[in-house]
Amino acid sequence: MTSEPRSRLSPEQRRAQLVAIGVAFLAEHPLDELTIDELAARAGVSRALIFHYFDSRQGVERAIVTTARDSLLLASEPRAELAPRERVHDTLLRIAGFVREHSGTFSSLIRGVASGAPEVRAIVDESRELNAQRLLEAFTELGNADTPALRVALRAWVAFTEDTLLELIVDRRADDEAVVEFLEQTLDGVVAAAARARF
Repeated sequence: MTSEPRSRLSPEQRRAQLVAIGVAFLAEHPLDELTIDELAARAGVSRALIFHYFDSRQGVERAIVTTARDSLLLASEPRAELAPRERVHDTLLRIAGFVREHSGTFSSLIRGVASGAPEVRAIVDESRELNAQRLLEAFTELGNADTPALRVALRAWVAFTEDTLLELIVDRRADDEAVVEFLEQTLDGVVAAAARARF
């Protein structure tokens, strides 16, 4: 590859390009297989240029995982105009669709990042916290009390949902509507259990 394309990119564009290449890699491979040499080769740049934009390999990983995570969060952002129940259903359907369309990326985020560096895992954990908060808002609108039990239950349910989507959507290619119906039933169960908790 010639150096001509590189001269046409601003620093922001070059950094975005490197991150996009990393996200594309994530769709087909675990994050820990992405080396600086691999990223440099795919981008047609030198190792030194990679380190010019990122302080370390961990910096590269953080940027890639953050971008992939934010894509999921954006695609599944709740629609405020919907009533709470419809909002949860609609959000779950869109998450299932995202997982089906980007199964490699989702699998790498959930399965691959789990064994990665703590700061990279924390990026994925932030999305779990946000999704649990989104659910909390919907269920408090429905009249449920905001209790420690409900918060714990919703946070655990988000992790359960990730595993369920991996197993049913990614591995078994189950129908989205059937998976969402199952998830909604389990969600109602944990919310009901939280309402009965004595803490």
